Amino acid sequence: MDARDRLICALDFPTFDRAKALVEELGDAVTFYKVGMELFYGAGPDIIRYLKKKDKKVFLDLKLQDIPNTVAHSLAVLTRLGADIMNVHAVGGPKMMAEGMKAVQEAAVELGRPAPKLIAVTVLTSMDEAQWKPLNYAKPIGEEVLDLAALTKESGLDGVVASPREAAGIRKQCGKDFLIVTPGVRPAWAASNDQSRIATPAAAIGNGSTHLVVGRPITQADNKQEAVRKILEEMEGAF
Repeated sequence: MDARDRLICALDFPTFDRAKALVEELGDAVTFYKVGMELFYGAGPDIIRYLKKKDKKVFLDLKLQDIPNTVAHSLAVLTRLGADIMNVHAVGGPKMMAEGMKAVQEAAVELGRPAPKLIAVTVLTSMDEAQWKPLNYAKPIGEEVLDLAALTKESGLDGVVASPREAAGIRKQCGKDFLIVTPGVRPAWAASNDQSRIATPAAAIGNGSTHLVVGRPITQADNKQEAVRKILEEMEGAF
């Protein structure tokens, strides 16, 4: 697989125009983009339609979590937009995940197109042990991530969102075809910002990540295409 198919640039902007400006600036250097809550709430479905018209792949990162019926109906609607990957929170439970997956597949059949991949968020990569302790989970973060990944696979989903630090354990536990999408990827030359459980692109790929989500090291770089080139180079070195 081409490294460009595995690098997802995060469009963490509040408006359609700012996101579009970055996509135009990066051109063919980036083929896969993440649309999260900030941009989707600001720009709506039009941003997905724009990216698909530009022949870009889209990770729609809305992290759905609600009662199973609500999540299933919401995912059925979102499937119509044509995103390539969507996600829910694994802590929503196995029924929510399984019904969500069924809704996505049924909607895709009705539309006559391949179903998007559905993955589940395990533990946010901004979470460190100091933030984790007050939540009173019985297990440390790393163990909880592995348990949630196993539950996600048992529920029939395609993969998880997890930090690069847990990727090796997830790969061993869930097999070679399980998607592992990892935020918290920071090249050695970039600031960590508000991410806690981080790794370099090469380390993340080496640990078994299938897709790397990178935002500020690209979007805030003086030379954005050069930043992308350097990240892809790091990734390719780890294949």
